[in-house]
Amino acid sequence: MALRWYFDFVSPFAYLHWQQLKALPQFKNIVPVPIAFGAVLHHLGNLGPAEIPAKRLFTYRQALWQARSAGVTLRFPPGHPFNPLAALRLCLAAGATHETVDLLFNWIWRDGHAGDSAAALALPGAMLDIADVAAAISEPSVKEALRRNTDAALAAGVFGVPTLAIGSELFWGNDAHPLMQAVLADPSLLEQGEWARIKDLPVAVERSR
Repeated sequence: MALRWYFDFVSPFAYLHWQQLKALPQFKNIVPVPIAFGAVLHHLGNLGPAEIPAKRLFTYRQALWQARSAGVTLRFPPGHPFNPLAALRLCLAAGATHETVDLLFNWIWRDGHAGDSAAALALPGAMLDIADVAAAISEPSVKEALRRNTDAALAAGVFGVPTLAIGSELFWGNDAHPLMQAVLADPSLLEQGEWARIKDLPVAVERSR
């Protein structure tokens, strides 16, 4: 069964979920897929949590609470939201391996460093054997890979990060991890009882736009 994990380094919840994924017996089969969350939001006409003033501080507190509850170190980078394109492209330039994803998440969210420019990512770039980060993230093939990943995520129905795709089923958010585990253990779960019925639940009212 295909296991694709769509993420963006801008999300503290993606960092937190990554820590949970590493404990799964299926972890080695999970394919990390860096995507541009901002492009997903734009496509759907949505705002990110940090773009809604009344929601921003609550979201940060919630991330810190989840980190504390899980015993995970979380330190916010110097500014947030930040432009994650440099980190996403560096990840792809380095192969988007589990080790690459781990290193970059730790740089930004465990250690609290900036991840929004080639200069800010020079040290993790060197640790990934990429001496010229600016050149690596400017490669047309790397930029195109990120566009393809994001387009594929949208085609799959991804609406937020992090999202784990278990086959064609999408599971969004760090706090949905227990449900993901349950479906990994029993893929037939969603075809049973009320789980199955809600797939065809009628829409009772729609807001005018």
